[in-house]
Parts: sequence; structure tokens; C-alpha cells
Amino acid sequence: MQEPPVVSFYERASSFYARLALRRFNSLATYRDETLRGYFRTEAAFSDYYAELAAALQDAHFEQNRPVEMQVLEFALDGPGAARVRSRFEGRNGLPLRPGSVTLEREDQWERLEGRWWIIPGKF
Repeated sequence: MQEPPVVSFYERASSFYARLALRRFNSLATYRDETLRGYFRTEAAFSDYYAELAAALQDAHFEQNRPVEMQVLEFALDGPGAARVRSRFEGRNGLPLRPGSVTLEREDQWERLEGRWWIIPGKF
């Protein structure tokens, strides 16, 4: 028996964000992670997502582009085959003489295509 789409979405999304947590995003090791790439339909989709996330972390002044904490705030189904996930990254401030922390909240779009859930970059 096939599991319901909502269950498969939750399991797949949870797995992705657990893998994403506490990674350094200006690192080739993270960029080359085949497991992370497996959540995207194409190499181009992964590259777009990764570049956007790394740039957002840099713009938010995360020290070494590395969050020290990551939380999923919300899993939401928007209709058949459409979902989104809100998350928050927290880290140390990388600006000189600026102790403290920085945060970044984002929302990722997911679509169910051919029976599998995929992250769709560029749909914010």
C-alpha cells in the first residue's frame, strides 16, 4: 500500500532539512553532497537553490556561512501536489566588532511530480 502524499511530503521534507542543518554553505563538501542533490529534479534546480541560499546567508552576515541552529517553523500543504516549508536559520554574526547572532527565515516551495516531492527553487 502506498503512503498518503501528506505523509511522504512530511518524511521527505523532514529528511532534507535534517540534512541541511548545521552545514557550512560556502563549502565544496556541502555543494557536492549527493544526498542533498537528490531532493531536486535537476542539477540546475539544485545549483539555483544552493546559490540563492548561500547568498542569503552571506547577505545576512552569517559567520563562515554556517548556521549554528536550524528550525522548521511550518509544514503547509497548499493543495494537491503543492506544499511549502518555512524555516529559520540562526548563527553568529560574521561582521567585525558585531558580536551576537543573526537569523534568516525563508520559505521553500515543494511540488509533487510523478509521485515524488521535489523542492522547486525560485518560487518564493
